[in-house]
Amino acid sequence: MSGRSGDNVIKPGGTIGILGGGQLGRMLALAGRAMGYRFATLDPTPDSPCGQVADEQIVAAYDDAEAARKLAERSDVITYEFENVDAGVAAMLMSESYVPQGSELLYTTQHRLREKRAIEAAGVKVAPYREIGSAEQLREAVREFGTPCVLKTATGGYDGKGQWVIRSEDEIGEAYETLSRAKTELVLEQFIHFEKEISVIAARSPRGEVQAFPAAENIHVDNILHLSIVPARASEDVLKRAERMAVRIAESMQAIGLIAVEMFLTRDGELYVNELAPRPHNSGHYTMEACRTSQFEQHLRAVCNLPLGPVELLTPVVMANVLGEHVAPLLEWMGDEAGLPDGVAAKVHLYGKHEAKAKRKMGHVNLLTDDVEKAIDWVERSPIWKG
Repeated sequence: MSGRSGDNVIKPGGTIGILGGGQLGRMLALAGRAMGYRFATLDPTPDSPCGQVADEQIVAAYDDAEAARKLAERSDVITYEFENVDAGVAAMLMSESYVPQGSELLYTTQHRLREKRAIEAAGVKVAPYREIGSAEQLREAVREFGTPCVLKTATGGYDGKGQWVIRSEDEIGEAYETLSRAKTELVLEQFIHFEKEISVIAARSPRGEVQAFPAAENIHVDNILHLSIVPARASEDVLKRAERMAVRIAESMQAIGLIAVEMFLTRDGELYVNELAPRPHNSGHYTMEACRTSQFEQHLRAVCNLPLGPVELLTPVVMANVLGEHVAPLLEWMGDEAGLPDGVAAKVHLYGKHEAKAKRKMGHVNLLTDDVEKAIDWVERSPIWKG
């Protein structure tokens, strides 16, 4: 391995190690192969989505320190594709290899209370919240915020898991009892009556360059991202403010690589940060064909300390997630692409997962379009997303 320093440039031909072998790792590896990099990945699932396209997969648990050392031995730089990587393993790797993202950002974003305090330290708004240590504290906080409000576990949870929307005081006891089983701190958030959900993905490199991708408008179904619409249907002022907020957070938290910033937009134009993800993000998949640089290439450029790429939008786009129940009708449709309107081109990405379970993310479709409303209407009418 070459010498390690925060200013190290990892040039094409080097090997990038990825902690995690899911679809984000797969798309990182596919982008990096085009740039001339080699890849090794660590994941407990044999023939993982990333393992299928990497040079090597180490099959082991994420907290297996010895397996992580093997990854380090094969890699010139190490990154991670999801934030629930064991922070202790990341810290250990920092002393033995080059992990430009470090472990501090993982430590912060793996815990909702630490994350909220870091966002506030960046001078950015979050929804009012209270740390909850008992059912009585929860009762007092619910009275303060009113209902509805949202109780969440401080660690774990994604796609709506690990949280409870409290709609009346009658639910307080059950909500506390259920979520406290996670044996972690709890946090109660005031419910934000938002008009839209928006996300911005920012990239920062060790040399201090920062770029923010165009803001995406996100639509969720059953707490799982369904559509990302770009340009987001909001005023230019709102979109620019959202991008500036993401840049401020990336700089304040000294992020390296990507950081995805999810926000609520209220009717009166206020923006509140909901949560962060220090990695490529589902709502950034639209960049793969619609921007001058994809989020995956940008992440690799950042962690390898290459100059960041331009992020301008080349075409309006609607990204539609493909869940397990959508795979069969999507494959049938791909035979003739019937019904696709003029001015809309579909780019299909499937992740190589072996089992198409309901609600499991199996792929996505980027609809490049001259009119996002036309593409949204097609998704709503298409039999693919009826299941």
